Amino acid sequence: MNEADALEMLQRSIMTVLLITGPLVGTALLVGVVASLIQALTQVQEMTLTFVPKMLAMLVVLSLASPFIGGKIKGFTETLYARIETGY
Repeated sequence: MNEADALEMLQRSIMTVLLITGPLVGTALLVGVVASLIQALTQVQEMTLTFVPKMLAMLVVLSLASPFIGGKIKGFTETLYARIETGY
């Protein structure tokens, strides 16, 4: 294994993490902005008003995106193990 192989695997791992966390972070961001906008318009400053919808939306997205997330993890793991098996 040389430096180029190590850097390639590091790049692939970072990209995999970004793809896995993207749907959840995007959902949290979108729901948080909408809830903050509603709070600003109604002048209701309640912490649970942002927390509960954000958690519910993230659970829904996680349940819908779990096949995608599992597939990405499986693909990365298979690639990594194949490269370890062949000695890079």
